[in-house]
Amino acid sequence: MLRLWRATINSRNGLAFAVHSEQAVREELVALLLALPLAWLVGTTAMRTVELVCAVALVLVVELLNTAIEKLADRLTTEHDLQIGRVKDLGSAAVGVALLMSGAFWLFALAERVGLL
Repeated sequence: MLRLWRATINSRNGLAFAVHSEQAVREELVALLLALPLAWLVGTTAMRTVELVCAVALVLVVELLNTAIEKLADRLTTEHDLQIGRVKDLGSAAVGVALLMSGAFWLFALAERVGLL
């Protein structure tokens, strides 16, 4: 039980640090908060509603991982390094793919809601 408590505290600390240090994390948290009520309006079923919220949460998860990679890379060296730059680009690409996936889920759900599908 103590291990679970400590893991919870570590998670809270990590999220708080990300919120304070990264604009993208703050924006994605706002998107998640907006997605909660909007998903109930857009989703045609309870499962679709959950999928829409999870799609936005996935973007936040990938952004947190990308932030961790960037912070670690910045800790290794402050000088420009081609390989570290590529690693950071890969993290950004992962966020981009997650955003596209989330957008596709929302567009599909909207089309379903208005009767196009």
